[in-house]
This record gives sequence, structure tokens and C-alpha cells, in this order.
Amino acid sequence: MHDLLKSYKETKKALKRMQSEMKDSVDAIRVVRLEEAKRKTGREKAVCNGDENKTERQIIGEMVGDTEFVIEWLETGRRPGNKRGIERRAAYEREKLMDPVRMQTFVSRSTAGSPCNLTDWQRFQLADALSCLTDRERECYVLTHGEGFSFEDTARLLQITKSSVQTLVTRAQSKISERVTNSLFFVG
Repeated sequence: MHDLLKSYKETKKALKRMQSEMKDSVDAIRVVRLEEAKRKTGREKAVCNGDENKTERQIIGEMVGDTEFVIEWLETGRRPGNKRGIERRAAYEREKLMDPVRMQTFVSRSTAGSPCNLTDWQRFQLADALSCLTDRERECYVLTHGEGFSFEDTARLLQITKSSVQTLVTRAQSKISERVTNSLFFVG
């Protein structure tokens, strides 16, 4: 990893050197052209717009930006530009109350070909966690987390608004979280 970071830093130095050399050569060419324009026109103030290496300078500038991006990523261990890394996310953004595969297995009530076969005890725990929900909360929670429907599809199926589904699922998640932390059935 350190070797990779070192090689990117060396590449950045080389690109910066090329960029400054191109800028110096363009400035020198401009001065020469400006002197020629002054001599030909006889004016003290002449304008010179020629820049043949503009695309090359632009490409090198983009390469410098890309190497700086990679260097920052390698040094910090997270994507540049993100305000918060995943380790700094709020609990509700990273916490999963139940394993989605287990929830889907519980809802489908099948054991054949399932990547996660539930024991009777696990089924009992899930049923206990869902028992604290109202009928509407359970419907929304099971459709979104168990069946894998989106909030929009769930709202269409239940003939309610999408924001109602979001509210019901959030409420269900908080009730399930409370149940999981306070229930004796989830110990061990």
C-alpha cells in the first residue's frame, strides 16, 4: 500500500513538473509572438491569443487532479469529498435490526433452497418481535423488509401514501428495536 502511495506521489510530481514546463514554454512563445506583433503593427499594446498546447495542458491538469484524488483516498482510507465516512454514520443509517435474509425466510415460510434456514427458536423470536406491531405497521414492515417491496410499491398495494408507509415502517423499526433490547427471548 505504501509503495502504491509512493508511486502516485512520484507521478504527481512528474505531472506537476510537466505542467510547469508547458506553462513556461507557452509564456515564452507568447512573449516572442507579442514582440513580433508589436514590431509588425508598430503599436505599443498588441494582443496575442495563440495557444496550441491548450488541450495538452488541460489533459495534464485533469491527470494531476485524478492523482490527487487517488492520493487522498489512499491516505485517508475513504472516498474524497464525502463529509462522513461509514464509521461516522448515525446509528439509524447503519444499524440493521434483523438480517434481511432471515426476515425474507420467515415471511416466505419455506426451508427448501433457502440460503438461511431458520430454526424454530429463531422463528419464535421473529414472531415475538413482530407481535408488538399494529396490523398496519406489520403489513408495511413485512412488505418492505420481508417481501422486498419498495415504499412506493407497498403504498400502491395498501392504497396509502408513500409517506405513510415510511412513517409506519419507521415506527415499526423503533418498536422492534425496543422489543429486541428489552425482551428475554432475544438473550443468547
